[in-house]
Amino acid sequence: MRKLLLTGFEPFGGEPINPAVEAVRRLQGRGIGSFEVVGLELPTVFGPSLERLLTGIRETEPEVVIALGQAGGRKGISFERIAVNLSDADIADNAGYRPVDVPVVPEGPAAYWTTLPVKRMAERLQEKGIPASLSLSAGTFVCNHVFYGLMHHLAVSGKPIRGGFIHVPYLPEQAERHPGAPSMALEQMVEGLEQAIRAMTE
Repeated sequence: MRKLLLTGFEPFGGEPINPAVEAVRRLQGRGIGSFEVVGLELPTVFGPSLERLLTGIRETEPEVVIALGQAGGRKGISFERIAVNLSDADIADNAGYRPVDVPVVPEGPAAYWTTLPVKRMAERLQEKGIPASLSLSAGTFVCNHVFYGLMHHLAVSGKPIRGGFIHVPYLPEQAERHPGAPSMALEQMVEGLEQAIRAMTE
């Protein structure tokens, strides 16, 4: 089967859990459509997160790379359309680093578009009754750092690998600590991601 590399971040920002990596663990090893899912956990740290991702790509040789991240406050699964060449953090990463106005790749392009069929993927989830939307901002924290770094690597490598980024909301147990914040059960999140992967093969 063709390989799909799916990554998720470790917990950050004082949270004891990160739904992104929990979803990756559930999907690891599954055959979905024509893809075999290979899971990879990334540190929520500028620099090492991207290095770990690029190592995973070399080791796995996937046809598709999807990075997952947590976006607390969002109502559903968000399919990111654009990565920007900027790291600018409101909080420090897990290594205590807090960049301000730092490019992800010095002298790199201002932005990259995803190469995933995000409209089709979002529509597939909506048809299944799973909250989903398109997003034009992956932020400027480690999520965007990895998204931009991934797309830059794919662009300069010239390899026919599709890549992109998907944000998932809080889990219910996280939302309990953030009054008013929306959430999604892990089971529905995993189902949504599986449907998104299937949408790429149809």
